[in-house]
Amino acid sequence: MARPDALQGSLPLLVLKILERRGPLHGYGITNHIESASDLLRVEEGSLYPALHRMEEAGWIRAEWTTTENNRRARIYEITDAGRKQLEEQESRWTAISAAIGHVLKEA
Repeated sequence: MARPDALQGSLPLLVLKILERRGPLHGYGITNHIESASDLLRVEEGSLYPALHRMEEAGWIRAEWTTTENNRRARIYEITDAGRKQLEEQESRWTAISAAIGHVLKEA
């Protein structure tokens, strides 16, 4: 199983990508998409919601309270234009770092 600190550094990248692809989602939906796409990654509420809050403060996402079909209040998150720009930068950085790590692993 992945260590929580290993996921934390990539959590904003994953959240932004999911919101870009899937559209507005609540926290549970974001968690569900991350965990269903990977057998290894697990997202704890104690990591997700502070990350969402930081991303909202940075202007990468916006949040709105809504009422679900079950008549429950839920906070829905949506990527912003600034978030799309940040996603592009983080994806480029992730690709470069992954390639560099792969190169070192092959050479070691």
